[in-house]
Parts: sequence; structure tokens; C-alpha cells
Amino acid sequence: MRQYQITSSHFHPVPASPETFSLRKIALPAFGPSLLFGMGEGAVFPILALSARDLGASSAQAGFIVALVGVGSLLANLPAAALATRYGERRAMVGAALFSLLGLVLCLLAANPWLFGTGVFMVGMSSAVFLLARQTFLIEAVPLYLRARAMSTLGGIMRIGMFAGPFIGAAFIHWLGLPGAYWLAILSMLGAGLVSLAIPDLEPRQTTQVTAPPRISMRQLARKHAHVLLTLGVATALVSALRACRQIVIPLWADHIGLDATTTALIYGLMGAVDMLLFYPAGKVMDVRGRFWVAFPSMLIMGLSLLIMPWTTGFVSLLVVCLVLGFGNGIGSGIIMTIGADASPSEGRTVFLGMWRQITDLGGSGGPLLLSGLTAIASLATGIVSIGGIGLMAAWMFWRWLPRGRAV
Repeated sequence: MRQYQITSSHFHPVPASPETFSLRKIALPAFGPSLLFGMGEGAVFPILALSARDLGASSAQAGFIVALVGVGSLLANLPAAALATRYGERRAMVGAALFSLLGLVLCLLAANPWLFGTGVFMVGMSSAVFLLARQTFLIEAVPLYLRARAMSTLGGIMRIGMFAGPFIGAAFIHWLGLPGAYWLAILSMLGAGLVSLAIPDLEPRQTTQVTAPPRISMRQLARKHAHVLLTLGVATALVSALRACRQIVIPLWADHIGLDATTTALIYGLMGAVDMLLFYPAGKVMDVRGRFWVAFPSMLIMGLSLLIMPWTTGFVSLLVVCLVLGFGNGIGSGIIMTIGADASPSEGRTVFLGMWRQITDLGGSGGPLLLSGLTAIASLATGIVSIGGIGLMAAWMFWRWLPRGRAV
């Protein structure tokens, strides 16, 4: 059996391990902290704008404060790589949970919008550190033939946490008012930090290496792997842009065609349920058939769904399109992390992944800005169709540069 992974711009065969390893063996240390971290974020993200407004922020200021989550993550990607490289993945995860906890406490105690925004910014920064450390940890701990399943499960577990967070948070809000969501998030982050602290480090798969590899600078890594960063890196940035816009266009188009908030929430929830059910099958297909056979159809389905969305006129038609959109996103669970893991070199892996996340986060931040600009200049339908075109562009880039390699 041969497996393939990306190094620079090529796939090279690497030996496959006997299939004796099970993800169940590492379920708690690998995915437990991620579930709690995702639940904490999911509890507070829906009410950040409301909290900002309660503190006297205008609608524009509240929108800016919510955007600080993404800004914090974007600015923290490269420092996160340095922290994880210096202190190790487990310590970085513990530190990220504690830093997020401090940010949440600041949000809870804030007396004005800008102090509240500082806490939100801290939560965004900690998210970048936590996710980068978790990804690096799994790359080292999981054999190659299970890599995609591990990455898609990581992404799926985070989605489950963020999906459950608002529902559990609603119960806390019922008991404690709006601060209840922050108390749930604080408990979740504390749990994530304690689990990360209590569990032992997993032994890396490659234990024969006696001496540490030489340090390689970020500039050297960027130069050496420029081709893969500018091709597959950009393709995954388009994936990130498409996913970020997906969360915006659904409520906007639902409002445009006259659906109320309850109906919109139902559509969004059903789409999310379809999305979450597919993360493990998606990972298995990537491991058995190859990354291309998930990445390409995922972007094709999502792109076409968004191209069709402006033609919907009511609940049933929009629901059908959104379910197909959720299916496309669900089968693509983990593709950004998996392709990045495949592309990462053994020397300077954490720094490379920091650069990879920087590129994809730029896509996630730029997509909504592009949608906003096109909607202002032309129309909402034009903006949605253009975002659909981004999905088709990503599909073409995967067709052009993502190898069809699979286990044979």
C-alpha cells in the first residue's frame, strides 16, 4: 500500500502504517478540549452584538466589535506558530484556553464597548493559538492513513460544540440573563484548559529521531514552498471565503424574499444538521480515495448552490438549496486542515501551518467584504452569484493543482 502527501508542489509516496491505530484511543486528548472550546465560542458568538449594544455601542460599532473575533485570529496566526514551536502544542492549548477565559471575564465585567471589544479580540486571538496547536498535535499523533479522518473529525467536533453552545447558552441566559452565556463560555474554556493540562502528551509517531531538526525561518519556508502556498493555499482561502459568506447570505436572502426570523433560523438549523452528519464519512473518503474526490465536488456543489439561490422565492425552494449547500459544506469538512497538513514539511511544520492559516483567514475575512461591496454597488443577488463563482474558481484550482493520489 502506498499513501501520498504533498511536499512543496508534489505528492510523494510515503510508507503506510499497518491499520492498527484507532482514533478512539486518542478521542479524549485529541477531541475533548476542542468540543469544549467550540461550545464556549458557540455560546457567546450569537450574542456579542447584543452585548455591545447593551453597553451603548451603535450598530456600526457593534458590527466592528463582532468582527474583532476574526481580526484577532488573523493577527495571531503567526505568533501562534512561534508559541506552539517554543512551548509545545499542549502548553499552547492550555495557554490559549486561559487567555480566552481572561477575555471572557473582561467581556463579562466590561463597562463600555471598547473594553468589551478588547475581550472579544482576546477570544479571537486565543482561537488561532488553540486551533493551530490542535492541528499540529494531530498531525504528529495520527498515522497518515487516518489523517483526513482525524482532521475532519476535529472540524466536526468544533462544529458540534459551536452548534450546541447556543442551545445550552439559551438555558443559561434564561436563568442568569445575557451574562449567562459568558458564564457557560467561561466554564467551557476552563474545562478545555483543565483537560488539556491533565492528559499526558501523546507520543509522536516518529520516535526514532534523536536530534531535533534545524530551525528554518518563515522567509525560507515561504520561499521554498511558494508554489503550494500560491496554488492550493489560495484555493483553500477561497474555500474559507465561501464558508464565511454562506453564513451571511442565507439570512439576508431569506429576509429579501420575506421570510421571518423563526423560519430563517429553522432553515439554518436544518442545514447545520446536514453539515454536521457528514464530517466522518468525508474524512474516510479522503483517506481511502484521495483529497481531490472530496475537495472538488464540495466546492462544485457549494458554488452551484449559491448560483441558484437568487432564483429561490419561498421557504421550500430556499430550504432545498440550503440543504444541498449544507451537504456540499459537510462533505468538505476538514479539507483546509487536511490539505495544509499534507503540504506541511517536517522541518518548520508549525510555522508553515501558521502561514497556511494566515492565507485561509485572509480569505475568510475578505469574502464578506467582497460580498458587502458587490451588494452595495449592484444588488444582493449579484453578490451571491459572485460568491458562487468563487466556489467554482476553488473547484477549478483543486482540479488543476490537487493531485488525485490515493491509497492503492
